[in-house]
Amino acid sequence: MNPRMKWGVMAAVLLALGGCATKQGAEKAGSEERREELGGLTEKQFQALHELKAEAAPPRKGQMVEVAGARAYLSLPENAEAPMPGVLVVHEWWGLNEHIMHWADRLAAEGYAALAVDLYGGKVATTPEEAMATMKTVDAKRAEEILKAAHAFLMTSNRVQSTRTGVIGWCFGGGWSLRAGMTIPELSAVVMYYGRPVTDAQELKSIKAPVLGVFGTKDESIPNDVVEEFDEALSDAGVPHKILKYDAPHAFANPSAPGRYDAEAAAASWEQVRAFLAEHLKQ
Repeated sequence: MNPRMKWGVMAAVLLALGGCATKQGAEKAGSEERREELGGLTEKQFQALHELKAEAAPPRKGQMVEVAGARAYLSLPENAEAPMPGVLVVHEWWGLNEHIMHWADRLAAEGYAALAVDLYGGKVATTPEEAMATMKTVDAKRAEEILKAAHAFLMTSNRVQSTRTGVIGWCFGGGWSLRAGMTIPELSAVVMYYGRPVTDAQELKSIKAPVLGVFGTKDESIPNDVVEEFDEALSDAGVPHKILKYDAPHAFANPSAPGRYDAEAAAASWEQVRAFLAEHLKQ
């Protein structure tokens, strides 16, 4: 294992402990109503999806497909017809679970063909120990193969036929979202939520798409100075980017992460992500 990957694994151990300024009053209520009219999900609605009843998650909107011999979850906008913009969705270190499928559905509600990949070979962890053990088994070449095949699926499938594509991921998936940007030059947007940054400008030069990085200032596994190094490295590499920082811990955008989920930071960052994806994928 090379030093950078080893560092990432060590950081993930820390993540195991917790799992992987909005206006108020009339303006906020109006914003919520406008979102419902557009067909998307507000942060409150997204949070409600994770309030499980009788141990059962809400119904999924998409379906399972296969890419490069691996399972994936495809969610399409309701009544949409090809071509449409596509987004690769990369799971946290837990695996392709209900939470990530909800994210794919959420993106589909925004008008994207969302394809959530499975880099764990069908395994879904339910404890930090399982997540760590499964993450260690991920083969980098195989993971890249799956991501490239999934991207090709978005571009060539008769149901999608994307001409513009992006990628989004969280934690373990945030790191792989960045890596996808480094290995898939056709991408038009890269979004990484608190993934382990690459701080070598030479490595980052292969990224052709603009990057949006979302981080929490209380994230003990990814210190602020590392985020700043990442910001500087992207600038040195000539990669258009924007780094967002919120007063929140790691995994703050995951409603199923008790004690770490921060609704205000999650809502604010999602607004930024929505605008970023729309700008670069809906032209």
